[in-house]
Amino acid sequence: MQTKGNVFLVEDDHELRLHLGDMLRHLGYEVSSYDSATSFLNQARRCSPAVLVLDMRMPQMTGLDLQKALLEKDWALPIIYMSGESQSQEIIDAMKFGAIDFLWKPFAHSQLTEAIDKGLRIDIQHHDYQQRMFHVDNLYQSLSPREKNMLDLMLSGHGNKHIASAAGVMADTVKKYRANILAKMQVNSFAELLALCKDYMPPKSKI
Repeated sequence: MQTKGNVFLVEDDHELRLHLGDMLRHLGYEVSSYDSATSFLNQARRCSPAVLVLDMRMPQMTGLDLQKALLEKDWALPIIYMSGESQSQEIIDAMKFGAIDFLWKPFAHSQLTEAIDKGLRIDIQHHDYQQRMFHVDNLYQSLSPREKNMLDLMLSGHGNKHIASAAGVMADTVKKYRANILAKMQVNSFAELLALCKDYMPPKSKI
């Protein structure tokens, strides 16, 4: 049976960790439990969709320390914090660094599962976005240096005359380049090209 998603559970309280892990598995989540932030960093493997349920106060390495370490590793896991005693600055910092929810112990199971489902949806969206950017970049890299430059100008809203002037070619030549660019980018129209490249920031190239 397919699970609802992956839950990384980092909690140093043994009984609570077992209780939450059993409850979440019973509800259909894939759960990986860790007794410390260090254990998580050493053992966890990236997967998607996934969410991190994280205790704020732990010895040696706190939840915030782990969150910062993940940012350094460019691992954008949706994080749900659990805490029985946290200072307001800790909560502010957690949210500033991208945490999606903060649950005060004790909390209802429904509060946790609602936050987890929200996190999984966010991770799916993030994963899909990354996959699209990877696909667009692969297509972009198939272009010649001059085609890349012309694509940059096209995406910036410049017409054929401006592109021809910038490239030092005839306007008819630009039309041929545009057709080649559309073909290599696997689209049929400029409108499709704009939609494909939405949010994509190509590296600047020179003719």
